[in-house]
Amino acid sequence: MKFNNNKLYINAAAAVLFISLTSCSVAKYDKPEVELPENFRNNTAIDLAEDSTTESIAKIPYREFFSDPELLALIDAGVTNNNDLQVAVKQIEIASLSYKQSKWGNVPNVNLTFGAASINRPSENSLNGSFAPAITGKSFIEDYSSSVSISWEADIWGKIKGRKETALASYLQTQEAAKAVQTQLVAQIAQGYYNLLMLDTQMEITNSNLELVNKTLKMITKQQELGITTSLSVEQQENTRDQILATIPQIKQSIIIQENALSILTGKMPGEIIRKSKLVDVKTPNYNAVGLPSELLSHRPDVKSSEMDVRRAFANVKVSKASMYPALNITAQGGLNSLNFKNWFDIPGSLFGTAMGSLAMPLLNGKQLKTQYEQSKIMMEQSELTFKQTVLNAVGEVSNVLATIESADEQDKVTTQLVTRSEKAVNTSTKLFQQDMATYLDIITAQNNKLQAELSLATIKVQKLNAVVDLYRALGGGWQ
Repeated sequence: MKFNNNKLYINAAAAVLFISLTSCSVAKYDKPEVELPENFRNNTAIDLAEDSTTESIAKIPYREFFSDPELLALIDAGVTNNNDLQVAVKQIEIASLSYKQSKWGNVPNVNLTFGAASINRPSENSLNGSFAPAITGKSFIEDYSSSVSISWEADIWGKIKGRKETALASYLQTQEAAKAVQTQLVAQIAQGYYNLLMLDTQMEITNSNLELVNKTLKMITKQQELGITTSLSVEQQENTRDQILATIPQIKQSIIIQENALSILTGKMPGEIIRKSKLVDVKTPNYNAVGLPSELLSHRPDVKSSEMDVRRAFANVKVSKASMYPALNITAQGGLNSLNFKNWFDIPGSLFGTAMGSLAMPLLNGKQLKTQYEQSKIMMEQSELTFKQTVLNAVGEVSNVLATIESADEQDKVTTQLVTRSEKAVNTSTKLFQQDMATYLDIITAQNNKLQAELSLATIKVQKLNAVVDLYRALGGGWQ
């Protein structure tokens, strides 16, 4: 009967252990599912290569995507010297050390006590005090010890493994964060460089039109001296000249500000950016190979970083759940111990050793652990929603940039024709004015239209270049 009772207890304990193991099991991590379109929204006339056989421009290193040597030199300097990028790299080093530390989670803790001495004078009316004189011949008790202690927690429920997975996810996330910083940096430098070339072009256009206005002013002034026209026409042309002159300091200021911004991005003190390239000579990078929306999950660093956050939250759920279950700890201690200093290092007389195993389960703080577990599950749901929103934003950015490129192409066609007609109108109005068949207002209007058309054309060209750079970044390019 006694044997049957013992067997019953053993079976019950085994059942409880099996139930605990089953309830503590956590499903294997799977990447969150996101519904993605087969292709990017493209209601445009742009001829895109959107298939799995065409390599996306996101896979192209920036040194191959851009061809301007001056721009590449600026980007290289930024990648090497930019402080924000260096901060992100240092964050990787910190996370790497944390991950390496997490690998030691299964290794026992070992502590060494070289020497510990204590003297205790117990009360004479206490149990120790009454026996101390008889044992040691003294009214006080001495104790000398040197020891090594070892403690180890068995990872039954995967708590230590979960902490390692959390550290790994954090480490991988810092890598993706650094890549995201670099993609943004490359885009900012390229767009800043193109804007600088546009400002140079605006300055050239303004100076060229200023020369044209001055020539016309001389002609009108000569006609006034001959009595062919009035002083009003001269004053109007002088106003046109002064309006152009007023824009030159503004352009110079914008050039200095843009040069300073580029210098800072490349990790240098504000200064002049040496350049020989002209905006008209800049070739637009090939941008037609955009790939598939699903490739954003593996190309865009911010999307991958967000997915690593989900992975880390999943590991935290495992850790918080495992914390609610019993912890098996094994401890051992050994060394030398003596009540007398002169016998402290007598071997084997002073040798001692102990070993103990414990299975401890939280009780009174169980509600707190349960709350932490529920919170970790909610935080994981939050991270999944954030990941999905990041993917939506990524697809939206690509679609928006494609629309911007198409708009720039259409504006470029119209404005190019406008510039041609404006140049022709200036020549025609000048000849007609010389033959007294047009007024000075016709000349002023034609010259203003030419100036605005040329400035608009330069702006539109830079808008497209910047949009192509945005497309490269939005697809995940720039960190290679």
